[in-house]
Amino acid sequence: MSGHSHFKTIKAQKEVADAKRGKIFSKIGRLITIAVKESGGDPITNSKLRLIIDQAKKFNMPKENIERSIKKGTGELVGEKLEEVSFEGFGPGGISLIIKGITDNKNRTIGEIKTILNQNGGKLAGEGAVRWMFDRKGVITINCEAGMKEESELLAIEIGAQDVFWHDNLLDIYTNPENLEKIKKGLEEKQIKVESASLDWIAKEEIEVSNKEKEASQKLFEALDESDDVNDVYSNLKY
Repeated sequence: MSGHSHFKTIKAQKEVADAKRGKIFSKIGRLITIAVKESGGDPITNSKLRLIIDQAKKFNMPKENIERSIKKGTGELVGEKLEEVSFEGFGPGGISLIIKGITDNKNRTIGEIKTILNQNGGKLAGEGAVRWMFDRKGVITINCEAGMKEESELLAIEIGAQDVFWHDNLLDIYTNPENLEKIKKGLEEKQIKVESASLDWIAKEEIEVSNKEKEASQKLFEALDESDDVNDVYSNLKY
């Protein structure tokens, strides 16, 4: 399996400016609310909620923000009428895109994403046009110390990982979606620090584009990330 071509939005660098941090808290808050609406407000029984709360804590999201988002999901607090949205499209060089988000106005979000794509060498595609090029996978990222790479890789496979991929000192561990929690817990029990764990769309095959198209793709990803309604952007771009 190839590398993890996922433009990290709210899972990205923890060192962000205050202005950006407010936007990240808003995006995570919406994810929490949706997860609660789907499967309840108890992180013990709601594994999706538990993963998002772990993510929120890594960004030092205040406890009261997390609790408020949970209460919006349970209906204890009045909140926006939110829904998850997913769009498919193409970017510079013909790369395929899956764009995931949460919105209180789907028509507005469609218009905004269409404009961003058009301004950055991309275009929207119909439902199912590119999704077949991706697999749904659990992805766990760990940061390995020098000299621990081989040991970490062997441990991941022993616990049940499907595949692994290195980039610098970061190891992406791929799992079946249903095994994500089990493997994350197994790593933590071995005192291995998990940087992130999520269910992602992984390209079956990646494509090469020119440096110019790669730069244009990065600008497109960043423009999509600026949208309050976009949480994740997946592509088959080979980095």
